[in-house]
Amino acid sequence: MKTKKIELDVDFIGEKDAMTIAEEKALSEFFKNRKVISKKSIDNKKLKSVNRKKVTV
Repeated sequence: MKTKKIELDVDFIGEKDAMTIAEEKALSEFFKNRKVISKKSIDNKKLKSVNRKKVTV
């Protein structure tokens, strides 16, 4: 099965104007928070697997 790839014929994506400082800060904070949240979830998964003990019946 082939996947379709659509090639866009554009020079830019988004607005023509540059981002404002407030927009840049908002994006920066968003990505920082997203990175922290994903790191926490990975750490929690590691802790859960470490804390498990094998029990024999």
